[in-house]
Amino acid sequence: MSKGRYSRILVLTASMCSALFALVSLPRDAAALEVTGTTPALHSMAARESAVTIDFDEAIDPATVTAGSFRVFGSGTGPAAGSITYENGGARLVLTPDEPFVTGELVHVNLSHSIATASNDSLRAAGFAFSFLIAADPATNAFTILDTMSNRTIPTAPTQIYGANACDLNDDGWLDLATVNESSADVRVSLSTADGTGTFGAFLAPVPIGPNASPNTAGDFDGDGAIDLAVSSSADTLYLLFGAGDGTFHTTVPYYAGDLPKGVVSLDADGDGDPDLAVSSRNETEVGLFTNDGAGVFSGPVSFNVPGVAGEYGLAAGDVNNDGITDLVATGLNSSTMRAMLGNGDGTFSPADTGAVPTGGPSWVVVLGDVNGDGNLDAATADVTGNGATILLGAGDGSFVPDAAYDAGGLVVSADLGDLDGDADLDLVISSYGAGIWRVYENDGSGSFTFQQDFTATSNPSCAILFDFDRDGDMDMVLTDEIADELLLAANQTQVSVAGPRPTEGNEAAPVSGSIVFASPNPFRSHTEIRFFAGAAGVVPFDLFDVAGRRVRTIAGAGRVRWDGNDERGLPVAPGVYFGRARGTAGDAGPAIRITRLR
Repeated sequence: MSKGRYSRILVLTASMCSALFALVSLPRDAAALEVTGTTPALHSMAARESAVTIDFDEAIDPATVTAGSFRVFGSGTGPAAGSITYENGGARLVLTPDEPFVTGELVHVNLSHSIATASNDSLRAAGFAFSFLIAADPATNAFTILDTMSNRTIPTAPTQIYGANACDLNDDGWLDLATVNESSADVRVSLSTADGTGTFGAFLAPVPIGPNASPNTAGDFDGDGAIDLAVSSSADTLYLLFGAGDGTFHTTVPYYAGDLPKGVVSLDADGDGDPDLAVSSRNETEVGLFTNDGAGVFSGPVSFNVPGVAGEYGLAAGDVNNDGITDLVATGLNSSTMRAMLGNGDGTFSPADTGAVPTGGPSWVVVLGDVNGDGNLDAATADVTGNGATILLGAGDGSFVPDAAYDAGGLVVSADLGDLDGDADLDLVISSYGAGIWRVYENDGSGSFTFQQDFTATSNPSCAILFDFDRDGDMDMVLTDEIADELLLAANQTQVSVAGPRPTEGNEAAPVSGSIVFASPNPFRSHTEIRFFAGAAGVVPFDLFDVAGRRVRTIAGAGRVRWDGNDERGLPVAPGVYFGRARGTAGDAGPAIRITRLR
């Protein structure tokens, strides 16, 4: 793959076709152009080959759709290059990427307020943003340690690796590793060997930054098509590392970021389509916003407090109230609380009405993801003295409720979410510095987690990076040990057996040997497409069951079926959770793919 540094120059063509789309409920400005739906849907899981579709209530002017006003960025693959077509009389915008997305990456879509109709009715001032996750293939969770890499270029010189970012820094389609190191005060890049073995090459020359750096985020901050990094340091500095597209960084720019900056996230805070940055400052107990001019030059920080949170430390970005504007979620090291700050779309934020909620202790890290399949973002916090992680369920209005705590046996420095078994829900990995383990908890699909396995560190874990490093479709892990300065490459094993719910009497059927791949969109409103491997060529029945095990619909298909949300009588099924499996004459029963129908 070769996107090139100017790959975001998009090809514009016209097409007048029709397609179904996922509706979203959005506020509307008077006489403003409105987004009425997206595919994939907000917070959904989607196929690697997905196109990105946005529906408007009016035809848009193609001249207003530019590389600056319409940005699609994969957290691993970076800026998405592709062709743009217009459908539905010009009211539907479709980006078909030149290359597929990669398993497990979060894809961010940002539309600027400059997008308008021919009569100059533009999007609201806040623009529009949404994100979706790329689905993982089913896997066994039987990990093999392929290699243990040393992060040290001089064997006796410690680096204290605390964080890392997995992204395609040299534009070859494979995700590389950039480690962020506290005591050596640098960033070190190891490029993927890009041969399917899941291995990485020797580290390139370290890039100097400030001491005790750890939190980091990726983005194309200067709009040149190459992935850049932003890293915070205890030297009161935010460092911008601008990528050259070959695995190196051509420029490093420091910004003053307050007293003891920690969390750093990228988001479009002011509706102009480009990525801005927010940084939490522990000692100043506030969050600072840096706004981008579109060319990678930032102003700020403009700082604000998070009421009810003290010693702001962990920071995450996501649309927690489902209004098409990205919000912030902050945790407090001093207060052991968490609160959402809702984006207004003009560079300002308002505290969620429900107030701050307790975490399981002082929290160093917060991550967001839909853990219970209801279409809303939930949170997982790494609770230092709580010796574990806390799951807080989101209601879709900016509020969260603490749900359950999960133990990891000692001082916890990180928590991460990812679909390790490929069953379309997010599992939990906790990095326990104190216990010397990485602990994996498996999600049952409802947001309830059970212990799955431990991985033992040589010394003390710092974090887990969840991504598909061998490109076989499932989620692998890179586990970092900050005292031994090691990276454990843990390769997952792809699953090859289909399973389904136990049917009630009269609905018996043996599942076909094979593997359900994914349903997209999921959750869904109007329709979902389910792809599966049936173990043999030809058309087979695919059964859909309600939570009581009653079969509600059977659809025949050869490797894929489309469900419109209706039962066998052609009547819409009620919103809720359903299960599906392929049917045949061989195989054993077990868990099925879980599909959620929204209102």
